[in-house]
Amino acid sequence: MDFQLTEDQRDLRAGVRELLAGRYGREALRASVDAAERGGAGVVDRGLWRELGEAGFFALRLPEGGPDGGVGLGLAEAVLVFEEAGRVLLPGPLVATHLAAGVVPGAARGTAVVTAFDLDGPFVAYLGEADAVLGAGDVTGELAGDVTGDRAEGAEPGVALAPVRSVDPLTPLYRTRGRGSAGAPSAALRDEGALLTAALQVGSALRTCELAVRYAKEREQFGQPIGAFQSVKHLCAQMLVRGEVARTAVYAAAVTADPGEIAGAKLLADEAAVGNARDCLQVHGGMGFTWEADVHLHLKRAWVRAEQWRTAAEAEELLARELGALPGP
Repeated sequence: MDFQLTEDQRDLRAGVRELLAGRYGREALRASVDAAERGGAGVVDRGLWRELGEAGFFALRLPEGGPDGGVGLGLAEAVLVFEEAGRVLLPGPLVATHLAAGVVPGAARGTAVVTAFDLDGPFVAYLGEADAVLGAGDVTGELAGDVTGDRAEGAEPGVALAPVRSVDPLTPLYRTRGRGSAGAPSAALRDEGALLTAALQVGSALRTCELAVRYAKEREQFGQPIGAFQSVKHLCAQMLVRGEVARTAVYAAAVTADPGEIAGAKLLADEAAVGNARDCLQVHGGMGFTWEADVHLHLKRAWVRAEQWRTAAEAEELLARELGALPGP
């Protein structure tokens, strides 16, 4: 089996990287963070969301020629696209909207923002800006409404909402008490959601590796770049290994779509994203802890993504069951 990317896949990845570089570069990222900290406009850029829809980001796996503008590609191409989104820390419920394409009106073309009950516990991300919750339909009046009180206006009895402060400024969270008619995603959606989230984590892991290497080349100490010191070399090398191992696992799981391999890929990707962000902080030294540096944004986003769609404990449990079901020697 050939695991090398085809020319079309390389072109797809390059096209998405170019689009995101033009529309969501570092200046846009920092502007989003500043706006979120001020409590101003929403985190999701609706204009960019529609551009992503027009580019086929959400309809990537829908049948070509359909009413929703499907591209007719598969999971292997989807992970490439989501990896690029992870590199730039693109905010918004990307995975849920992608999974909702063809199911929730407007999701495929980016005219609707769809979130999901993808977090372990009573939290939902981006609920205040969502048009729908995957598996729960339209949230207008049912789950959105006035989220400043104990219960959303018009919500079903038992559904209560309250915004909570998130560790990641670009992932607003809401606490729910009871889900009403909204249920947890199906097993198939959880698998696909976990894989696409793992791809986001891989993109972030490889980006923090690049940031660390660049800083190690530029920052000088004792008359030479700090990258010349063995301890810094080891950190950067470990970051690259983590990122590439996780990327390989994600690509393989996208080809097989095996639940066990997806669980393993999510575990490796979460470890790579969090571990690389921590090591990137270490390479940057005191500068890495400042608000102006982007490293902390990668670490905070990695923490949140590690809890989405499939947690480490859930992935480990799934892998243990699969290994226990294997025939003995």
